[in-house]
Order: sequence, then structure tokens, then C-alpha cells
Amino acid sequence: MAGENVDETKLKGLSRIFNGETIRGRANVAKATYAGIGLLILYFSLKPSKK
Repeated sequence: MAGENVDETKLKGLSRIFNGETIRGRANVAKATYAGIGLLILYFSLKPSKK
């Protein structure tokens, strides 16, 4: 299974949070993607329309 043989102490910076080798890192990438899409939807739905 992914993430079993990963030494997280070698990861630095954002790669510690958003990595593709651990389950927690993959979950963080998915959460950030959903948050970004949600913010885009919110922005375009609340943006005043040009008339």
C-alpha cells in the first residue's frame, strides 16, 4: 500500500504537506483541489454582472 515505506523526515516545505507518496499527502491535495474549485464557483457566482 502507498505510504508505508516513506521517510517523512526527509520531506521539506510544501512537499511535506502535499506529497503523492503518503495517504495524508494525497488527501491534502484532494482537499486543496476541492477548496480551489469551490472558491472559483463562489467568486463567479458573487461577482457583479456587467450591465
